Formats: sequence, C-alpha cells, structure tokens
Amino acid sequence: MSDDARRAVILSSGGLDSTTVLAMARSEGYRCYTLSFDYGQRHRAELLAAKRVSEAFSDVEHKVVTLDLGSIGGSALTDTAIDVPEEETQGIPVTYVPARNTVFLAIALGWAEVLGAGDIFIGVNAVDYSGYPDCRPAFINAFERLANVATRAGVEGGGIRIHAPLLDLGKDAIIQRGLALHVDYALTVSCYQATDAGEACGRCESCRLRRQGFEAAGMPDPTRYRTND
Repeated sequence: MSDDARRAVILSSGGLDSTTVLAMARSEGYRCYTLSFDYGQRHRAELLAAKRVSEAFSDVEHKVVTLDLGSIGGSALTDTAIDVPEEETQGIPVTYVPARNTVFLAIALGWAEVLGAGDIFIGVNAVDYSGYPDCRPAFINAFERLANVATRAGVEGGGIRIHAPLLDLGKDAIIQRGLALHVDYALTVSCYQATDAGEACGRCESCRLRRQGFEAAGMPDPTRYRTND
C-alpha cells in the first residue's frame, strides 16, 4: 500500500466486529492505524487478540493507550465485585462501561489529527448488540458533529468522518462480510470473561451473540471454549 493512501484510525478490541471493520477499511484502500485500549478491563485476552489481528494485516500500525476506567467502576467489565451476567437481562446491562466509546473516540480523534487522518472506523452495531447507548446511530452522528467543531481538522481541514459500517448488520451478515474479506476469526476474542489464553466462557451475552451469528451464517464457530467448568 502506498504512503499516499488515505489514512484511517480503526478502533480495535480484538473482537469479531472490530476485526471485520478493519478488513473492510483496508479493502477500501485505507492505510489503517489500529488503536486499542488497556482500560482496566477484566478480559485481558482482548489486548492480545488485537495485537494478533493487527499483525495479521502487515501494513497496519498498532497502538495501545493505557487508561484507568476501572478507577471509576460502574461496570462488570472493570469491577471484579460485579458479576458478569450469564442470563439475558432487561435494559442496559451491567457490562456497559460508562462513556467508554465516547472516551475511545475522543482519543482516536486526537490520534487522527496527529496522523492527518480524516476517517475513524468503529465496529459498533445496533442490531445484534447489548443495548449500549454508545452503539446507536444517534451517538455516532452526534460524535461526528462534535468532531467537526472541536478540532483543527474539522474547522480548518477537510473534516472528520466517523464510519460505523456494521450499524445495521446482524451478526451473521457481519461474519459473512468478514469471511468474504478472508478474515480469520480464530484470531479474535469476544468473550467478556475469556481466559488469558483466549478461551471463551460460552455463557455470557457476547459469547451467545457470537455463537448465534456463526450458526445463522451457516459457518463453523472457530471460538475456543473453556472445557473445565
């Protein structure tokens, strides 16, 4: 890929959705810079997965930014005193991390300005998702408007575009799109309580959505599940 290709920052969690988005952005000719966050999450395996995914795309630069969202608590993903639910829940679940995507996109926006990138990609989904408010079209549209009044790139440059290409896709359609782009989903981790080795619990909501997606897509599930509990 040439150095003059359009640059884009891709938020990467090492999961199924963000990996598909990375493949989509790359297929559109973007020079991709992946951004992950060590934010105090319990499921540390996602950071290793994000590194594996980025290495699989040889022209990608990968950055990990350290935050401490665990210090404010409020989520089962950052607070060990809150159990990760293994049954379906009503409303916004305790796995919601307060303002997480707002914080992540703000930092991605800063890096995009430094890189001279006018595009940021995020793998949020408003169909097969957990009800998180920061995974909805209204949030993405509002953040893009904010980005274009709060930055030099927005005021004096060519503007910032927030891409959320999975917003209206079911998990099966996402998987089919990724497989068409030769995504190796065995590299990814989606589980909220994965072991450090990347083995999934098979019981949390993220595991259920992932498994149902592969079943609906008619494809084998490459996820490694824990077998001792």
